[in-house]
Amino acid sequence: MLNRSLPYFLEDRTGLFTGSDFDDVYDRMFLRVARPSEPSSQRDDTLMVYNVGRRSSGQRDYRPSVREPSVVLQFGPNGALGTIAFKGSSVSMPMNQYVKKTSMFGGSLSRKFRASDGEEYKWTYRSVENHEWTCVDSRNYLVAHYDLKPAEKPVYGTSGNILTIYEAFANISIEILASLTIMRHIAAHSL
Repeated sequence: MLNRSLPYFLEDRTGLFTGSDFDDVYDRMFLRVARPSEPSSQRDDTLMVYNVGRRSSGQRDYRPSVREPSVVLQFGPNGALGTIAFKGSSVSMPMNQYVKKTSMFGGSLSRKFRASDGEEYKWTYRSVENHEWTCVDSRNYLVAHYDLKPAEKPVYGTSGNILTIYEAFANISIEILASLTIMRHIAAHSL
């Protein structure tokens, strides 16, 4: 039997983990990572992850979202890991408990997390050719991957940076993006 499901191809508009829009190229999903719109109420090391639903127009809209965030990532001083809070469930925990190293002596860029569906998923950095980040489930099935545009490829109105989430895992897309954001923060700060 053929798998006729179509993955979500979310274009990362900026390529920056500190804030970007993630638009599905088929306009089925729209996610956003952004700083709080009111900096006085939050520290500069806070990121919000939003499920905006679907974009209402083809125009890029960089205004802050008026929705409640699905996830709040509060990083510690000097880039340290802080806490992750899931707004819909009032679950909050330290990031290093949410994204745990896969082995005691393993590298920091291979970590696992348990999603709201009760399953465990693992992110690895450059473990698969042409993927910057790869996410697999406990059976080692591909769940998602993040790919940066190769420097030698020209840009034609898009960033070329893509987060691909396979359709069977769309229900945890917010958790996939939140955990990827933490993983990219870990890589950027050499934690």
